[in-house]
Amino acid sequence: MKFSEHWLRTMVDPSLSSEELSHLLTMAGLEVEELDPVAPDFNGVVIAEILSAEKHPDADRLQICRVKIGNDEPLQIVCGAPNARAGLKAPCALVGAVLPGFEIKRAKVRGVESFGMMCSAKELGVAEESNGLLELSADAPVGRDIRDWLALNDRLFTLKLTPNRSDCLSLLGLAREVSALTGVPLTIPETAAVQVTHQEQKAVKVSAPEACPRYAGRVIRGVDASAAIPDWMKQRLERSGLRSLTAIVDVTNYVLLELGQPLHAFDLAKLQGDIQVRMAKAGEKLELLNKQTVELQPDYLVVADNGGPVALAGIMGGTPSSVTATTTDIFLESAFFSPGAIVGKARQLGFSTDSSYRFERGVDFAATLQAMERATQLIIEICGGSVGPITEAVSELPARPAVRLRRDRVRRVLGISLGENEIAALLQRLGMPFTQTDGEFAVTPPSYRFDIEIEEDLIEEVARLYGYEKILPYPPQAKMTMLADNESHRSALAVRELLVANDYQEVVTYSFVDESWERNLAGNTQAIPLRNPIASNMSVMRSTLWGGLLEALIYNINRKQERVRLFEVGACFAQDGAKYAHRTKVAGLCYGNAVPDQWGEAGRKVDFYDIKADIEALTRGQARYVAEVHPAFHPGQSARIEVDGVPVGWLGGLHPKWQQLYQLSSAVVMFELDLEPLLQVDLPRFSEVAKFPPVRRDLAVVVDESVPAQALIDAMNEANVGVINEIALFDQYRGKGIEQGKKSLAFLVVMQDTQKTLTDEDTDAAVARLLTAMAQKHGAVLRS
Repeated sequence: MKFSEHWLRTMVDPSLSSEELSHLLTMAGLEVEELDPVAPDFNGVVIAEILSAEKHPDADRLQICRVKIGNDEPLQIVCGAPNARAGLKAPCALVGAVLPGFEIKRAKVRGVESFGMMCSAKELGVAEESNGLLELSADAPVGRDIRDWLALNDRLFTLKLTPNRSDCLSLLGLAREVSALTGVPLTIPETAAVQVTHQEQKAVKVSAPEACPRYAGRVIRGVDASAAIPDWMKQRLERSGLRSLTAIVDVTNYVLLELGQPLHAFDLAKLQGDIQVRMAKAGEKLELLNKQTVELQPDYLVVADNGGPVALAGIMGGTPSSVTATTTDIFLESAFFSPGAIVGKARQLGFSTDSSYRFERGVDFAATLQAMERATQLIIEICGGSVGPITEAVSELPARPAVRLRRDRVRRVLGISLGENEIAALLQRLGMPFTQTDGEFAVTPPSYRFDIEIEEDLIEEVARLYGYEKILPYPPQAKMTMLADNESHRSALAVRELLVANDYQEVVTYSFVDESWERNLAGNTQAIPLRNPIASNMSVMRSTLWGGLLEALIYNINRKQERVRLFEVGACFAQDGAKYAHRTKVAGLCYGNAVPDQWGEAGRKVDFYDIKADIEALTRGQARYVAEVHPAFHPGQSARIEVDGVPVGWLGGLHPKWQQLYQLSSAVVMFELDLEPLLQVDLPRFSEVAKFPPVRRDLAVVVDESVPAQALIDAMNEANVGVINEIALFDQYRGKGIEQGKKSLAFLVVMQDTQKTLTDEDTDAAVARLLTAMAQKHGAVLRS
């Protein structure tokens, strides 16, 4: 919300500086994001009238002007502006004036003396570009300081409003707020009922009363839509970020800013029959004022005539019925559309409007006719015309049930003791009617406050007006109790810290992703779609974290990062029938060298086994890896991860076709695990430390190529040989001496007994049991 301070002070004028007013609003919850001057500092510029303009004898593009600046003698000024002419009133910088960036001095221009400078808007710093002198109106008083005449000492406030404060989307709403905060009386713009001069009406039928509880309209004939709007209105519109269009549109925009009520004017000659407010019908289309033709959906509310829709209710009017400079008769609309009927519709169509922004949040349904009369009054003053009676259709307006506010609850929440009279005074300043009984207030929210629904809303209002700065901080009073630490559970933070310790960097990406990511990386052709995606490449909910990680990788590669290690902990979403479910996952991605460039280790690319080591750290060595194909991974570098026999995730190298698609010059290794199993850890258990030496034996066995090493390790562990401390694979071999279709796997076996030194007979017996277990389950043969 952007507005002029001068405009605000016409309604409420507290004795505060601009900076003090900015601080007051910010501390009341209406954050002032920017406070900018309308024009830069300059001085010595007055309104002047060019009495004559004659061609310079030695320059084709220069003119010698005689300029009147007041009661003094006319000045001679050499001017090169193309629009300099006799009778024109424009700013004149006198000798000694200081403009943005330079000072005006007496000078000779091509041999002719010049005693000042005629100014353009750019030279005054009020516009970025200009094609000539800043032309002023004929009634501009000669000799007056231009800063005063154009109100250039004004300042522009830009508020960052929260979505609940729709009442502050107008100058009247902001003035109410400042009046409540300061106690300064409020001056509301006078809006008297305009005298009706003819009886022509259009019947209004509302067939969707729940979406449009109030609709009003009136016929105004004989308007001059090409009339020039007053400078004060044009100035206020421009300083609020709106450009002047035509007189009728400017008036509706002005009332929108002043009172917060969106209005729309139709060209009466282009309407066919009566007005209908209804839901759209299948197949209907409408060309909007932004030249976008939309196919209307059944949940769109429209304003229609006998020929079909003429406006998308609460959002934008249609081109066929739009007002132009040649319009002479209009039908003026002022309505209250329910927020639920408007919310999200403009976003679906890919744009937003001032009207939809306000209707989505709620406008004052009690001020519909006030805005109609105010707009009519301005139209008659500027464009002329004759006014017809108001046609209104009213159904059930939003209920405003009383909200209970307890004095004791205020004290408990805010930590301050306010008397009943103090609370009552604050509510009165807010303009909220109430009844009072024994420490309780029954407060009726005004029609313009859609954010007052529960007691906490009223407590917030009390706090805002009392002043957050007056509420002193008190240290919490509570017993210091040592909480039990569950050693069998670790936090998600511990998982993050472990990955950071392993040289990963955490990223946070959107839960909304491109549908192609889901299809390519997860094989998910039934991704959960969003009804109102914020962008075309964020149209579905993610079921995997890999898409966001790859996008972050590409972002880093494009900025010359050669080694990238990223992880994310986030929610992923899936659909189970008619229900939606989500679970938290942790995913990681590695690209480039395994270790940073250094003198102590040769450079090499990160591979599958580097990441497997990181997963071993996450799962405390409890993970099992099952070779299985995944659509995201290279067929020969893909494994499903299991913990206690339950699938928990995947590990693999990115498939070459996706590597090529995403234009990655080097291999990418990724993993993804469900977070919950990683949070459950085994309690440490005591085991006796052996006093006797360990014995190591190396076993090399030959098995079929299809038998995984893990299967042999599992078979040996299941043999339950008591003296075995450790079994690990340390070599695999294929080639000379090994039959085709076979492979040799070599394991180290560490044996130790806590009660005695193992003999050769003991170790031979243990090894024999291991070989028997591998032979029986997987046909392993001891390699000779």
